[in-house]
Amino acid sequence: MTTNPYLDSGPCFIQEDEERRLPPPSRSDVKPQYVHHVAPKPPPEITHSAPKRKTVKQRCVKFTVAAVISLLLLLLVAGVLLAYYFSSSCVHGRQCGDGSCVWESQWCDGVTDCRSGQDEANCVRLRGSSFLLQIYSTQSKNWRTVCSHGWTEQQGRASCQHVGFTRGTYFKSGQQQTESDDGYLMAKSDFNPEASLLQQLVLSKTCPNNSAVTLRCTDCGTGVNSSRASGGQPASLGAWPWQVSLQVAGSHRCGGAVISPYWIVTAAHCVARTSSPEDWAVYAGIVDPLGTLFNPAYSVSHVIAHEGFNWVTRRNDIALMRLSKPLDITASSNTRPVCLPNVGVNITDPQKGWITRYSRSVNGDSSSLHLMESQVSLMNTADCNSSITHDGRISQDMLCARETDAVANVCHTDSGGPLVSLKDGVWWLIGDSIWGEHCTEQNKPDVYGNVTYFLDWIYHQMRKHQDV
Repeated sequence: MTTNPYLDSGPCFIQEDEERRLPPPSRSDVKPQYVHHVAPKPPPEITHSAPKRKTVKQRCVKFTVAAVISLLLLLLVAGVLLAYYFSSSCVHGRQCGDGSCVWESQWCDGVTDCRSGQDEANCVRLRGSSFLLQIYSTQSKNWRTVCSHGWTEQQGRASCQHVGFTRGTYFKSGQQQTESDDGYLMAKSDFNPEASLLQQLVLSKTCPNNSAVTLRCTDCGTGVNSSRASGGQPASLGAWPWQVSLQVAGSHRCGGAVISPYWIVTAAHCVARTSSPEDWAVYAGIVDPLGTLFNPAYSVSHVIAHEGFNWVTRRNDIALMRLSKPLDITASSNTRPVCLPNVGVNITDPQKGWITRYSRSVNGDSSSLHLMESQVSLMNTADCNSSITHDGRISQDMLCARETDAVANVCHTDSGGPLVSLKDGVWWLIGDSIWGEHCTEQNKPDVYGNVTYFLDWIYHQMRKHQDV
């Protein structure tokens, strides 16, 4: 029997009508029917083993990253410290000046450890107007005065050589009572002239009578026969015995100052374009045109301009000349050195000073050469750098001084001449003339190189060319 699929599905079409006709079933007629419910999937079983492994792994990764970062930071810090150490190679010592360094204990120990000898160069100095001898002690790391007990002239000559003077210029040793809270240095009894002086001194807490050594490496700082008038006027013979005339081809080029029988201080711009020693002749004891007829010409062996000299700014405008043979300072009082300023000799404004320079315009005669003297007043740098004077051009290696009574008819064009000052009975060289503007601007002070600033450079050059 064939089944009609459409008839089988009929109730599906008439169900709604039948439901409308049939009465609602009673509560008793309702039978429970099984209703198929699709059970939801059970929640995944929570296991703690997998997350634990994941957490440990994450911790390991984090620890590794932190360790790597820490290591990189440590390497960075180490690199910075190494860079600082190598760029500043003397963290635990002193620098030689050529990039190398030595230990603190090697400084001034009497043994040359730096290639150029810087460690043994500045170990001896003279202090104050009494020329008190002081030596740097590597044991105590400070400057000590030297006890005169057992001190000899031989040791005095050796000390002057350490400063930069030649043995032949040595003048004398003396004594001065001086209290020293830090103690003294005392010379050993068995002095060995072949050994370094620095190795023959021992520390001492006491000194008999507190008598310390004073040292004069050359007979300097005495002047005579000057009228010391305040205004500019011709200088008398012997008044300024350190003044010299530096000449090229028989013509005066610049002035200079004698600081030892072998050495002359002048300005760098005087010699920068004529640096050959053979071109120069030095005349001492000249105050007028006849001076060259009665005084010998001294030849020059070395002309040394400061390596940092700048033509535009006039920075480091200082130079030295070394004579082939020493000036004879014993034959006449007209020739004698001026003293370089010792440590502790502070000459500042409003201290008075004196300048000497050669002028070609005295009494209208432009062809003659006369030495002129004038008193000046030192000025502080701030005033000299004001807008109405030199407007910031003055640096720490310069000094300013204004003439107390400038002479209007004298045009000061001389350079290299000395600026000196008298203190405690000694004449000190404090400046060298580097530029003046009297010809054009009467109100501006003259400018000088600051010799105190260049002291180490001067002594270094003297030591370097000591035996040539």
